[in-house]
Amino acid sequence: MTTPFDPGAWRLPTRPGVYLFKDVRGRILYVGKAKSLRARVRGHFSADAAASAKNRQMLAGVADVETIVVASEAEALLLEANLIKAHRPRFNIQLRDDKRYPYIKVTVQEPFPRVFVTRSVENDGSRYFGPYTDVGAMRHALEVIKRAHTVRSCRYDLPDEAPARPCLDHHIGRCAAPCVGLQSREDYRAMIDEVVDVLGGRTGGVRGRVEGQMRAAARRLDFERAAERRDVLQGLDAIERRQRALDVRGGDVDVLGVARDGDRACGVRLRIRQGKLLGREVDFFDNADAGAASDLLGAVASRFYLGRGDGAADDLPREVVAPEDFDDRAALEEVLTESAGRKVRIHVPARGAKVRLAELAAQNARHLLEERKVMRQDVAERADDVLYELQEALDLNVVPRRIVCFDISHTQGSEVVGSAVTFENGSPRKAGYRRFRVRGDWGNDDIRSMAEVVERYLRRRLDEEGSPPDLLVIDGGRGQLGAARRAADAAGAPDVEVIALAKREEEVHVPARRTPVRLARRNPGLRLVQRARDEAHRFALAYNRRLRGKRTLSSELGEIPGIGPARQRALLRRFGSVAALREATEEDVAATPGFSSRLAALVKAHLPARS
Repeated sequence: MTTPFDPGAWRLPTRPGVYLFKDVRGRILYVGKAKSLRARVRGHFSADAAASAKNRQMLAGVADVETIVVASEAEALLLEANLIKAHRPRFNIQLRDDKRYPYIKVTVQEPFPRVFVTRSVENDGSRYFGPYTDVGAMRHALEVIKRAHTVRSCRYDLPDEAPARPCLDHHIGRCAAPCVGLQSREDYRAMIDEVVDVLGGRTGGVRGRVEGQMRAAARRLDFERAAERRDVLQGLDAIERRQRALDVRGGDVDVLGVARDGDRACGVRLRIRQGKLLGREVDFFDNADAGAASDLLGAVASRFYLGRGDGAADDLPREVVAPEDFDDRAALEEVLTESAGRKVRIHVPARGAKVRLAELAAQNARHLLEERKVMRQDVAERADDVLYELQEALDLNVVPRRIVCFDISHTQGSEVVGSAVTFENGSPRKAGYRRFRVRGDWGNDDIRSMAEVVERYLRRRLDEEGSPPDLLVIDGGRGQLGAARRAADAAGAPDVEVIALAKREEEVHVPARRTPVRLARRNPGLRLVQRARDEAHRFALAYNRRLRGKRTLSSELGEIPGIGPARQRALLRRFGSVAALREATEEDVAATPGFSSRLAALVKAHLPARS
């Protein structure tokens, strides 16, 4: 292979497949899939891709590319998932916690099925329920099943293997002994069907049977048996309470949600069966800082359903709800449909109950990611949902916990000042407010003034705290945005996020997009940015007025005999403006250091109070 910076020299196929970037030692740096291998590999070297620091770092180490051609995009998706799992390439999004949550396994393919806990899922015909992130809830469900049903716990391969006599479970009422023919295969199978219903969230039929048994026992005055059946009913109630009812018209749905902060991300899959939330699967990811939010969603979806090999085909829903479209959606839909043996649809809702479900999954992901960051002491407090919404709307790399907004104010090119106001977790932080007198003789040129203020702020910030804010908000349009972006680069903060908010149409300008982002007027993220912009404008304007008042006062004081520069400065420090000095009494002026009653009377004669 030739140099990696000459992709045109690679004679790559135009077929679907998988490509592997390797370094000089043959180690796999990145695994990717493509509808057209040639177009996708060359895309890594485009101008847009070069904007990603992660992509630039990866390409600097690429010495070779290997391609594997397959028949379809779906096959490429499967192969990519297997190769990432096997090689864990450095530049692919990686599972941070590759742990397996427990499932309840029902061996329905056996003549006399068993029910037990497992952490590995195989394509063996069994029914799997889970994964259970709450192990306590799983154990409670198993206990309810054991009390309501006499499921065997032995490992005999019935009916081929069988003991000579029943075990202890039969004698204590925990098993009806199908091993020795005391329970027929048909009766045992009907009982297992009820177990599957309970685990699937359909407890109504079992409840009716247990209530009947409780009443019959009470009529026979068998209060011990009635109490036992009552306890089973309470256990079923607890299962119902854990399965939160949702408005999805009783359907079987998976709902995906993702949240990202820098290179860390969290993915959530809500499992809804028969309209009830039965479980939540969670995974954390590293190396997630490159590409658009839809790229992360595609990677998370692939890991949930393909990447670990623990997805049971018979537990796949008929519909997967995703918060937005992603490149691999059609290919993943094809793979899941083939695996389930029926149509599985990946749906991106535009309105209604399923949009709210997608938001619920996203909120779960945000809160779990925040919980992990707080526990790791990466942040002092949780970020509000509005910050994640702003990140998603503007496709920011990090959650903007600390926002600094800049504004320029002047009076016809004089008293040019700048402001920088800080918002932390959506609230003003007055200790972080800064004001600047623009040093350059830029006059009315707001763009050059903005560049000076942003660069000065960032240089001082990096010297004092070592890191830039999460987001810079510039009051202005694309001109001010470009100037601020160049200033950030010059100050040594090339990775800081910068946006601009134009006053006229309240459009948000983002460096990577040629057209502005239009957010809904009631969008909470837009309102937060507007609050920061308005506060920066207020702070800059107040400083400009103060300087203008001092200039006016100094000019008028210079006309009073006996009031030299030192006494002018003393009056400026004490009163600050012409208006305040006019309203002051002679006694107030005389109390100023360096002034006597005679000088005070002279000042008041030249600056009398307004009538």
